[in-house]
Amino acid sequence: MTSKPVRIGCYSAFWGDSVSAASQLVKKEKENLDYLVGDYLAEVTMGILASRRTSSEKSKLGGAGEGGYIAEFVTFVIKRLLPDLVKYNIKVITNAGGLDPLACKQAIEKAIKESGIESDKLTVAAITGDDILNQVDEFKQKREIHDFMHIIGNESDLENLPSEENQIISLNAYLGAIPIAKALDSGANIVVTGRCVDSALVVGPLIHEFKWNPHKDWDKLASGSLAGHIIECGCQATGGNFTDWEESAFSDHNGWINMGYPIVECFENGDFFVTKSKETGGIVTTATVGEQMLYEILDPGSYILPDVVLDLRNVRLIQVGKDKVLVTGAKGRPPTEYLKVSGIYLDGYKMTGSLLIGGIDAWKKASTVGFSIIMKTNIILNQLGMKTFRDVNIEPLGAEHTYGPHAKAHDTREVILNITVHHDDPQALKIFGMELAPAATCMAPGITGSGSGRPRPSPCLVHFSYLIPKCVISAHLIVGHSETEPIPFEGPTNNNSIITPPLPENLNDDFESETGGTIKVPLIRLAWGRSGDKGDTCNIGIIARESKYYPLLKKTLTEKVVKDYMAHLCKGRVKRYELPGCNGLNFVLTKSLGGGGLSSLNIDKQGKTYAQMLLSFGVDVPSNWFSKL
Repeated sequence: MTSKPVRIGCYSAFWGDSVSAASQLVKKEKENLDYLVGDYLAEVTMGILASRRTSSEKSKLGGAGEGGYIAEFVTFVIKRLLPDLVKYNIKVITNAGGLDPLACKQAIEKAIKESGIESDKLTVAAITGDDILNQVDEFKQKREIHDFMHIIGNESDLENLPSEENQIISLNAYLGAIPIAKALDSGANIVVTGRCVDSALVVGPLIHEFKWNPHKDWDKLASGSLAGHIIECGCQATGGNFTDWEESAFSDHNGWINMGYPIVECFENGDFFVTKSKETGGIVTTATVGEQMLYEILDPGSYILPDVVLDLRNVRLIQVGKDKVLVTGAKGRPPTEYLKVSGIYLDGYKMTGSLLIGGIDAWKKASTVGFSIIMKTNIILNQLGMKTFRDVNIEPLGAEHTYGPHAKAHDTREVILNITVHHDDPQALKIFGMELAPAATCMAPGITGSGSGRPRPSPCLVHFSYLIPKCVISAHLIVGHSETEPIPFEGPTNNNSIITPPLPENLNDDFESETGGTIKVPLIRLAWGRSGDKGDTCNIGIIARESKYYPLLKKTLTEKVVKDYMAHLCKGRVKRYELPGCNGLNFVLTKSLGGGGLSSLNIDKQGKTYAQMLLSFGVDVPSNWFSKL
């Protein structure tokens, strides 16, 4: 690692991240920061943008009523930081373009003009071509759209695809890093994209800076993709959402109050450090980085991206200093001939109503109230000649409802009753909303909390995925005032890359019981864990706290054990993958989120609590380990 590193900081994990984050990185790093990247787009975000684009609210999203992009990027990053971006020569890469990168580009250029900065100091580029909504019928007629299946899946794991009656409101292909690199090659200082893979925001600058061959340097592209994956969720790499949360919350420099956002220092050979700015809160350790590495992945041996297939099973994480972790060992293979396409369609309406219920037997009262409200509303709907609800979810929150049969708090004296209903007719939901408040006088004692008024119906948005051949899609690059430049996907592809190579056998991998008996401890004493969503699929990543625990975890946490423990939530299959490089296991649970983040009626639509749930699982360990735990 003799070359000068490229330093990239990520200030945004999602649309709604802290408005102070970009300023923190720019003000503290100054000339030491080469790139500032911001990730705003998730499946949920695309659905929100799409629904607002088709509604009367669309004019509130962007400039001149164009809508569809993340206006906060212009307000809180560009307008506030333009002088510093110019002074320190920091380039910005973001997917804040959402569904309308061109409108976002125009809003940025307007802000630059209004700031008084000379226009030749900053060049703005936009990348489009991901939006294929208007081409879907053509692609279907040519049979160029294919059903998407998870890499571990079969037909039973397919997501809910739209029928002819469903209105598709967005359809976007996940573009890669090459258009971003070309934008930088063309002199852009600010690059705005629509839907692209999150890691491309980091890989693009690295291709540009190191002149990596995007059709050959597979291991380097894989490593750059891993760097992007680790920092794209912001503080989740620096102690946010961390199992040992107190280490982060009460860390130096005011902990969570002053959380430091992640920075990667990347070298030409692909190795990189993960760190954060000095005098900021949070922590960067092999555990925080490892948890994030396993976040929202499926097969860690075949992490499929537009530019490379990443194998992170043998990635090593090494603590080289305070808040500094070295990451090595990523491997890459040529990409497949397909792109993933993310779509959103409308499927009726849904509504959630909430009541606070207190006192002895609060859980029983809440469960009975919820059932009674639904039954009473169904009677009214029948009297009006309307259909009953398509789906209902009654959740007495505060009594460990999400733990299902593992709940231990049914004797709680305070519960939030959450009732979510789904119907094709919003009028039916309004009737349900009218029946919530009367429960306070005609049902259980101790009901309150409905003073915010009746809930309102909202469109039920459903996420789905397709595959589409790269050869039918081109990205389009607009730099400054130049003409649009088409960028077709080129280079080698290999569909066999999805086949994960076998891991070498580890002869020292068997766990041998020690004498002296065993004692049961919760998994959290042996491991860290993090979970996330991919459509209706959830992954739970588990990392052994010490290498000596790893064989026991592999022996204990089988697919059957995890499936049985999570059966109340997982309606599909459980597949386990091994990551010996970090002593990790990744469990992929299909059909486990009630349809996914947009359409689910569950309080936890994205599996955020699933790892914490599994960390309660009891593991038998040798008795002589316990004193050391």
